[in-house]
Amino acid sequence: MSALAAYWRSAVGKKMVMAVTGLILFAYVFVHMLGNLQLYAGDGGKAINEYAAFLHSTRAAPLLWAARIVLILCVVLHVWAAIVLTIQAWGARPVRYAKRVYREVGYAARTMVWSGPIIGAFIVYHILHLTCGSAGLPFQELRAYENVVNGFTLWYVSAFYIVAVLMLMLHFNHGLWSWFQTLGWSHPAQDRARRCVANLLTAIVVIGDLSFPIAVLAGLIKIPGGVA
Repeated sequence: MSALAAYWRSAVGKKMVMAVTGLILFAYVFVHMLGNLQLYAGDGGKAINEYAAFLHSTRAAPLLWAARIVLILCVVLHVWAAIVLTIQAWGARPVRYAKRVYREVGYAARTMVWSGPIIGAFIVYHILHLTCGSAGLPFQELRAYENVVNGFTLWYVSAFYIVAVLMLMLHFNHGLWSWFQTLGWSHPAQDRARRCVANLLTAIVVIGDLSFPIAVLAGLIKIPGGVA
């Protein structure tokens, strides 16, 4: 137990916490995006509305609440580890560099400390908008299709989502790369493959998520008859 506690308190242990929780959160975002692809079913929203109704049914309630508890725990641990590691990094060099030159670290890595809070704010707004209906936008209970279309029809709502997804791209791109490394996929000969996998997985999620507001603004996804 003492060895486990020491590992938990170490920087390596906190990086492992970030890696595991980060991959779980990415998996959720990936599956969530796949579910939202039902917006393109061409059935006027029937498929995605039935999907939303099932997720909120008594049959799915245990699975839904288990997923929520795991996700909340992952978010708390991920944020905690990120804050502690950032404070430790700052404390390791109390005197700032006179001139900072980045050789190995890319833009995505340097903005992790900012993209994380922005994504957190977006998640809160996303839940208020499409789950709780408390964002001041048109909302109908269990009518996911109508709620998405009515929300994204407003250009400023779509713009906010697009910016958030771009922040998500930066966060996941560097995150997947470093999380894979933390979990043991770190041989120099495999760095190129690890980068390709991180880029590919990030691209799939980002392209999918960006397509939703863009498709609504372009009129490719709309409510039949134009009635909200």
